[in-house]
Amino acid sequence: MKKILRFLFLILSVTTFSQETLNTMFYNVFKFPVSLPQNRQLILRDILDDYKPDLFMICELVTENGADLILNTSLQNQPDKFARALFVADTTKLDDPLQTMVFYNTRKLTLVNQQRIPTVYRDINQYSFQLNTTSNDPIHLEVFVAHLKSSTGPANRQMRLEMVQEVTKSLKNLTQPNTYVLFAGDFNFYNSSEPAYQEILNPENAILMVDPLNAPGKWQNNPDFSYLHTQSTRVSNVGFGSGTNAGAGGGLDDRFDFIMMSDNFKNSTRLSYVNDSYKAYGNNGNCLDKDVKDPDCTGIYSQTLRNNLYNMSDHLPVVAQFKIHESLNTKTIDSKPFIWLQSSTITNEKITIGIDKSRLNAQNNTLFIYNSVGQLVQPVPLNNQSSITIDCQALASGVYYIKTKESNEVLKFIKK
Repeated sequence: MKKILRFLFLILSVTTFSQETLNTMFYNVFKFPVSLPQNRQLILRDILDDYKPDLFMICELVTENGADLILNTSLQNQPDKFARALFVADTTKLDDPLQTMVFYNTRKLTLVNQQRIPTVYRDINQYSFQLNTTSNDPIHLEVFVAHLKSSTGPANRQMRLEMVQEVTKSLKNLTQPNTYVLFAGDFNFYNSSEPAYQEILNPENAILMVDPLNAPGKWQNNPDFSYLHTQSTRVSNVGFGSGTNAGAGGGLDDRFDFIMMSDNFKNSTRLSYVNDSYKAYGNNGNCLDKDVKDPDCTGIYSQTLRNNLYNMSDHLPVVAQFKIHESLNTKTIDSKPFIWLQSSTITNEKITIGIDKSRLNAQNNTLFIYNSVGQLVQPVPLNNQSSITIDCQALASGVYYIKTKESNEVLKFIKK
């Protein structure tokens, strides 16, 4: 028993002394993976290879298979291992169940909880992270991802307001001191006077939120705001399907996509916003009412990237960087781990483990699941696989650890 507990809770880490950034991206991936063109996970891979996000937030995810395509293909070239949150079906809009999802760099972030927030129109999802720092005082990051009601008119504006109010009410429940908050999504705002936009910025909210761009005004079809427009990447949607499955046309003329942040990011000595890092990614600022791939829209974003953005979605991603002022823990065992979580650290059904097959042998071909007191719960044969999914439904609620016989690496997950 002592031996089990010793290796189960062994912490093998070194300190990374250089300052690092947390690169964030929000992207409406437009009915992924069902809409045209086919194999968009490969197009997305090239886009993500260009930016290299540490926290990738999306909306319009149709299926859990789509989440796995992004994790296992689109993010496969990233320098560090990624995991994703638990896929949960939308409980509000059953006729068009588009969902949100987050993918995260497991070297920098740990997902400790997630919850669904029902609203008047579509669920909003909340994800609770901690940064993997060496400090005994954790850095808490709360992430809300939403897809608000679209279209103009008072009824739609009212629904957007009521959806946002569910988030601002949730801010009251964040009890950790100096929590950092990101609120990202396709908000479908047309101008800064929109009631829902003003609700996010309301100084009476439990946590003060700000718009990193600080660009008030009428955004729609306004050349003064060409640099922040995110929809549509296409003048015409011909060739991308039929009806609503084709997405929007009209060219770049709307600011629909946002990453809003808590005010404490501005001057924090622990986790701070990198000034001028917020961008409509791929928008060179000279593309009003044009295709994002138009040859005349030249600038810092390459033609190749803009071609990919045109084909991937009718929206552009938005990005922002945050500087981590504290040291990160990083494992010393191997630069490439033997096992890693490919699914959320929180589950009520199953988990998926990635495996470095080159290190499998007769002595190192089984996973062992332990409970929080070090008791062996279940051995899982690997059978020379590069990935394995484990059914967790029979496990009692609680914290579990996964280990192999010949490696000191320990994975942790929570059964809800």
